[in-house]
Amino acid sequence: MLDSSWSRIPRFRGRLRMPTAHSIQPRKPRTARKKPQKAVPAPVQKPLEAAGSAFLKFRIAPVLLLVLLTLAVYYPVIHHPFSNYDDGDYVGDNLNIQNGINLATLRWSFTSIDHANWHPLTWLSHALDWQLFGADPAGHHATSLLLHLLNVVLLFLFLVYVTRSTWRSLLVAALFAVHPINVESVAWVAERKNVLCTLFFLLTLLSYARYARRPNFWRYLLVAFLFALALAAKPMVVTLPFVLLLLDCWPLQRIAGWSQPSQAFAAPQLPLRKIVLEKLPLLALSAGASVITFIAQRKDGSVGSVARFPLPLRLENAIVSYAAYLWKAIWPAHLAVLYPYPSGGVAAWKWLLSVLLLIAISGLVWRERTRRGYLIAGWCWFLGMLVPVIGIIQVGEQSMADRYAYLPLIGIFLMVVWGISDLVRNASDRQRRGMMVAAAIVIALLSVAAWRQLSFWQSNMELWSHTAAVTENNAAAENVIGSLFLVDAMNAGQQYSTAADVHFEKAVDFNPHNGAALSNMGGSLAARGRPQEALEKFRVALQYADQVGLKSKLLAQIGAVYEQLGDFNTARQYYRDALKMNPGADGKAFVGFARTFTEERIARLTAEIAQHPTPRLYLQLGQAQESAGFMDAARGSYQQALARDPNNEAARTALAHASQSNP
Repeated sequence: MLDSSWSRIPRFRGRLRMPTAHSIQPRKPRTARKKPQKAVPAPVQKPLEAAGSAFLKFRIAPVLLLVLLTLAVYYPVIHHPFSNYDDGDYVGDNLNIQNGINLATLRWSFTSIDHANWHPLTWLSHALDWQLFGADPAGHHATSLLLHLLNVVLLFLFLVYVTRSTWRSLLVAALFAVHPINVESVAWVAERKNVLCTLFFLLTLLSYARYARRPNFWRYLLVAFLFALALAAKPMVVTLPFVLLLLDCWPLQRIAGWSQPSQAFAAPQLPLRKIVLEKLPLLALSAGASVITFIAQRKDGSVGSVARFPLPLRLENAIVSYAAYLWKAIWPAHLAVLYPYPSGGVAAWKWLLSVLLLIAISGLVWRERTRRGYLIAGWCWFLGMLVPVIGIIQVGEQSMADRYAYLPLIGIFLMVVWGISDLVRNASDRQRRGMMVAAAIVIALLSVAAWRQLSFWQSNMELWSHTAAVTENNAAAENVIGSLFLVDAMNAGQQYSTAADVHFEKAVDFNPHNGAALSNMGGSLAARGRPQEALEKFRVALQYADQVGLKSKLLAQIGAVYEQLGDFNTARQYYRDALKMNPGADGKAFVGFARTFTEERIARLTAEIAQHPTPRLYLQLGQAQESAGFMDAARGSYQQALARDPNNEAARTALAHASQSNP
């Protein structure tokens, strides 16, 4: 009979070996047998899918910490007003946005290239906010804050997913959450496109990591779809296919022959040729978005001319800007909403030092490319993601912008955090605790600096006064400050402001080609009763106006001056040109165009009445005056018509209507 111990055969793994004479040993009592202890695998080698419960158990606390930290810094933003820097164009004065979400808004958002961009998802985001919150800025700010909060959490989850390093991922996400250079992207409602685009950018990275682990068509399709949404929010992320290539190098380590497979992220390795080919559809999306954006910026006049911004000057400014972003990442002081372009050119010593700095860092990164892959990945992330906005193709007046660093600086944060972690790998427990305390202090100091930077956004005057104080020769800031003084004066019943004129003149001194400041100076002269001088300023401003909106405004202002001089035919021609250039965008041009006909008719009827004061002419004069809004004068004309013809029913009806409209 078979021994009952054969019933245990299914427990064996692998090949069954038959016992030999030399291998037969007396059986020990069961109580004396000791099972060999199995080595516990290192957490870094454990697949993430098998650690789902651990993820929920140990990752909730870091996420909550990041949420609380971000809210502590940014919560005051919900009490801030809209800014006067594009918020009106994007939300407050945008009738398409104020229609809310409907078919007309959907059609407009996907066909509009207003404000030099094609970003339908951003328009729909603003339209939804207006439908939910109306003109209350608190809701609009809350949405931007929520998006930034989601970006912080997604960045943490992505890094944990691909590196299995909780503490380093937490520190990178914390730096991203509270770094003061990111305040502009959160506090500025018109920059909603930045935080919204980043949301879909990070979702694309997470989806790509999932695809890399188990490639298939549907997962790739999800990657492409999320990338398309990111482009539809802001086209700055056209470099995402190259970012994915960097991730293939580190930390995914998917390229066969370049490195060993990652111990933290189990993904099959592929030849470089296949890795590149799978990016081609994404590159096609990038190319399409780039073409549309260039067309939009050309049409709007936002692309700076070669004559004004020569290519050598752009290259010098780009190199210096790279170094400036690095410096602001380390020492985030003197942050401003607008950095003026260097009108006198870039000092040679600045761009030479910047070149040396970039070359030195690049050399160090290249030397360590095999041992510390995070260095080359982070450095190329930073350099590459800034390419679309570094100024080679100059858009607008700024030499650089804080909002442009929102995504690129993640690469620098990766380099710093992983680099310091490597340096203290063999440190003692005491030294490690010291480093943790130092990291906490850095995060605390950055949080205070971000909170301080956020406070400048609580009023337009504070925002632009701070900008003028921390930058040099900032014509745009001086012009806006002057405009704020002028608005205060007009609210007080004054037509001009001496304080405003001081800032307008300072803006023109800083930049004689500043069309907006020249326009404001012309308006001030017109309000002071000096129309010929105003016309001269407007014509000079028209020579330097690049953007379509400013050009149409200047044409309307010139028309208003000619209307003031009584030259209605010339005024109408300028109003017509303004409307032709920017149809429906300049309400003043449309109103002025209609008003010139009415006022010319009033002047002609008044002259005719002086020769032949008939009831019919008085009735027509009253109708023209009522159409122009001169209700008192209209009632007087109707009364004159009735005095000459008491049976004139048309005049009696018109007088009754005018009396009811404005008693």
